[in-house]
This record gives sequence, structure tokens and C-alpha cells, in this order.
Amino acid sequence: MTPNSIGRDTLTPEQAVDRLERLHATACNALRDALARFTASGIPPTAEERRRFRYPELRVDWRPSGTVHFTRRAWAKFQVPGLYATTVTQPAFFRRYLLEQLRPLVEEFGAAIEVRVSEQEIPYPFVTEEGDEFIHGDLSVAELAHHFPTPVLISVGDEVADGTWIFEKSRPRPLALFDAVRVDFSLRRLTHYTGTDWRTIQPWILFTNYQRYVDQFLAWAMEELRQPDGPYVELVLPGGTVVRRGDASEDAAAVLAAAPWHRFQMPTYSVRRSDDRGGITICNIGVGPSNAKNATDHLAVLRPHCWLMIGHCGGLRQSQTIGDYVLAHGYMRRDRILDDLVPPEVPVPALAEVQMALQEAAARVTGERGDALKRRLRTGTVVSYDDRNWELRWSQERQRISHGRAIAVDMESATLATQGYRLRVPYGTLLCVSDKPLHGEIKLPGAATRFYQRAVGEHLQIGLEAIDLLRSELASLHSRKLRSFDEPPFR
Repeated sequence: MTPNSIGRDTLTPEQAVDRLERLHATACNALRDALARFTASGIPPTAEERRRFRYPELRVDWRPSGTVHFTRRAWAKFQVPGLYATTVTQPAFFRRYLLEQLRPLVEEFGAAIEVRVSEQEIPYPFVTEEGDEFIHGDLSVAELAHHFPTPVLISVGDEVADGTWIFEKSRPRPLALFDAVRVDFSLRRLTHYTGTDWRTIQPWILFTNYQRYVDQFLAWAMEELRQPDGPYVELVLPGGTVVRRGDASEDAAAVLAAAPWHRFQMPTYSVRRSDDRGGITICNIGVGPSNAKNATDHLAVLRPHCWLMIGHCGGLRQSQTIGDYVLAHGYMRRDRILDDLVPPEVPVPALAEVQMALQEAAARVTGERGDALKRRLRTGTVVSYDDRNWELRWSQERQRISHGRAIAVDMESATLATQGYRLRVPYGTLLCVSDKPLHGEIKLPGAATRFYQRAVGEHLQIGLEAIDLLRSELASLHSRKLRSFDEPPFR
């Protein structure tokens, strides 16, 4: 027990997560059994049975009695003494994350941990898996909803992340940004939109707005899997198929060709590693800020280490050349989609750790440094629009863009960065100039093909190299820049 301990028996972090796993499994099994019985016989759960369909709750109590521990760490720390709580889902999957958050709270602050059954019911759709849905025959959704808990939208929200939760003395403070029902809601959406099991999505995420980047990613992944001693062991494709290290080239090519990526709105591909340093996921979000917000709303519940935007942009300066890079250090938010959640006057800062990694990665991949690199990589403001044909309003937009000193334009980068800021996920943007709409340089078929062949592969490699650099900087990557005054203890 530390000097700040509250002086009573408490669970260790390992015991707490073990208990979370047992309670969650017991509740899910009870709900699944009741669903199966109702489907087969029409016998609904009793009131006593329904009380078993509840998420476990994790409580952490901090009552300092001595000198308060000081840490520069941005997470796993308390803002004020008191009781903190959150409901938890999928604790086996989140085990490592939970232990990373709980251990410092106990070892450094002397907090006490308690785990119990909560009052929050598990909606029945969140315990079903593909192939064993309990809705078949003449059984209607309305019948199930009458007897079993369903998602209630009023209880699925981002009040903690957005700082709109209301503190009440009789209730614990939030322990995490997202509670169990919010996490489960997004886990199901991820499978629907990306075409892959959420369990396969990796903590290092690349976003792109063009399929050619995915093609280059697949080529890189296949080359990595051919390395007998390499860190990457498998590639997960939309639809759930997997290519593993050691698979015959012909078989792997057939699996790639058969992947039904076109069925999904934001097809996602993940390469998994043999160690615990986290693999890489690439997600083609397509064009527009709505897709960008949708993807990040759901991916954020996985608490990724970082997401990076690597895609195309229009260059706005005469000195730029098609194929040059733009490293965003500021964002002009004309995407509008987050204005009610993060007002436009709120600055979205560039994160130094990510900026340095992207610039160093560009130097390593291109082989250029100093002035030579500066000629190809320009740092500045990116303006993101919600209107693909913003050029048709050029007379109205010109002065605003000039005031913002913007050097590039796209439709997704500002949304992705603002979502990273809002949801506490480190972010960065490295774009490639594919046209210069203000200077008469547009993508014609022949020139576009040559540009893609030359630039996309190199651009992707810079993103991958930046992730390799960031893996060794986790302590500083999860920056205090992203933390609010009333931040919950968990990252």
C-alpha cells in the first residue's frame, strides 16, 4: 500500500480484469441462452433472469492522505480525488489496455479497485455473432425488443469526450471516455462498414481517400509476409479472409483477388505482428468529411495509438509541383461537420511527435534532406471542404484561403485531425499534390497514370516508416495536448 492508499482491501489490476472477464462472460452467456430458448420455445426471460444481462462495472476510488504523486504522463492519472467508474465490455480483448491504465493508478496513486455488476443492460444484438443470430423464422425484431434489452440511443453518447457530462455528488466521475454500450455500439458498426472483425483492427491506422494506396499497401504486406523472420505474420482482408506468412504465392494471390472489398463502404485491411508492438491497418474512407467522421467515431473506441492521413490534395501555390508533399501543421475547417462539437475557433494543434516522425520518414524514404527535402515537402495549412466543387465558389473563398495561408486543399484531413483532437487519438497528415486547380494543372488521364505510378508507392512508404518511428515514442506520443481540464483517468 502506498502513502496515498485509502487503507482497505482492494483488487489488484490483474484480479480486477479477471473479474471483469468472468462477469462479462457470465452475462453474455445468460443473454445468449435466454435468446436461444425464446427462439426455440417462445419462453421469455423472467425478471430475475433479465437482471443477469448486465455489463460489469469497474470502480476506482482515490482518497489521498499524504503527498499527492506528480506525473508528467498524460494518462493514468487523477484530476481530483473521488470515486471514478465505467462499465466495461469485451474485457478479454481490452485486457492489455485496462492493465496499462490501472497499474499506475494503484502503484503510484494508491487507488482502490472494485468490480461489480452494473445497472446497464447489455443490448441483445451485441452478444450475437455472424452465423448464430437468433432472428429467424417468424420471430420479429419487435418481439425480441419486448422481452430483451435493446440499444437505447439516449444512453449511447459522447458526453464525456465532449465535456458535456454533468457532475453529481451522488454519482461517480467517469473513469473512461466511453462506457460499455458506446463501445459495443461502435464495435458492431466497425464490422458493418469496414468488412472486417473489429478484433483484427490494429492500433496504428492509416487513412486514405484513394484505392491505389490500398493496392500499394497490399503489395507491401505480401512482401513482408514473404520474409521468414519478419515481424508481420498475417494479412486480414475485407470479408474476413486471411493470408498468412508461408502461404503459397498462388494461393495468397487468389485470396486477395477474391476479397469482396467492394461490398463495404470503408474497406479495411490489417497486417498483424508476432510481437506486442501493434500492427498496421489501412482504411479507405473514400471522399468526404462524413466518411471521415463516421470511421473515426467508431475506431476511437479501440483506443488506437495514432491515425495518419495519407492521400491526395490540390496544391494551392504556384511553387508546388505535382507529386510534392504537404505536411499539415494547421487546418482550415471548411468541412463543417464537427462545428457543433468542436467550435471552429478552437485550434487543432499539430502534434510535434507526429510531425517530426513524418518529416524524418520523408527524408529516409526519399533520400533527401535539407533544402532538397524542402523543395518536395512543404509545411503549412490544409483547408478541407465539404463540397468537392468548391472551385465553383472561388470568388467567395479566395480571401478566406489567402488569410489562412493555405497551401493545399482536400475534403478529409481537417475532419480526421479534429476527431483525433476531440477523441484523444494522436493524429497527423501527409498529403501528396495530385493537381493544382488554381493554376490550370488538372489531372488528365495520361499524366494521372504516370503520377500514380511514381508517387503513391513512395507516399505509402513514408506513412509506414513514420509508424515505425512512432512505435518507440509511445510515452511522449500520447500527449498532454489532447487532455482537457476534466479528463477521465483512462487514456
